[in-house]
Amino acid sequence: MTVCGPMKQYQVVGRKAPTEAFPNPEAYRMIIFAPNVVIARSKFWYFMQQFRKMKKTTGEILDVNEIVEKNQNQIKNYGIWLRYDSRSGTHNMYREYRDLNLCGAITQLYDEMAGRHRTRPRSIQIIRTSTIATADVKRSNTLQFVGKDLKFPLPHRTDSAKRGNKALSDQTFTVGRPTTCF
Repeated sequence: MTVCGPMKQYQVVGRKAPTEAFPNPEAYRMIIFAPNVVIARSKFWYFMQQFRKMKKTTGEILDVNEIVEKNQNQIKNYGIWLRYDSRSGTHNMYREYRDLNLCGAITQLYDEMAGRHRTRPRSIQIIRTSTIATADVKRSNTLQFVGKDLKFPLPHRTDSAKRGNKALSDQTFTVGRPTTCF
């Protein structure tokens, strides 16, 4: 699986194909993060084969829905529990991210795991996700962006009044170039 673009959250519902012996088999619902529907369906069968001994040839997918968060205008803290396979073995991990939505945090996770641990997207299994309160944030990378007195510098500002004469700053074109490094 290659991650091209942002990850999306899908709800996939599937079950074993009905037979005469079992006309109404149990349905399973799974939340899966994938870049598109095709990969979401593929990951569903991967996990069903691991956990329920059910293959694509003996089952059917009933429904695939993309889940979109309602409030994407407020930044939130997300905690993500995951498991990944490295060159030396399988590891469990907890990560924290700040983002506007869960899909953005998952995209950050895949990018960071590729950069820090050289983990391929197919090797990452997301176990659980949750929204964390500001008081419960643990990681220093997330803690540095929590707080009401957070300020960022404004790089490369162009302030025409500082360039000199007030009469020159009101003009569209001036003699000198603007200074943007203060």
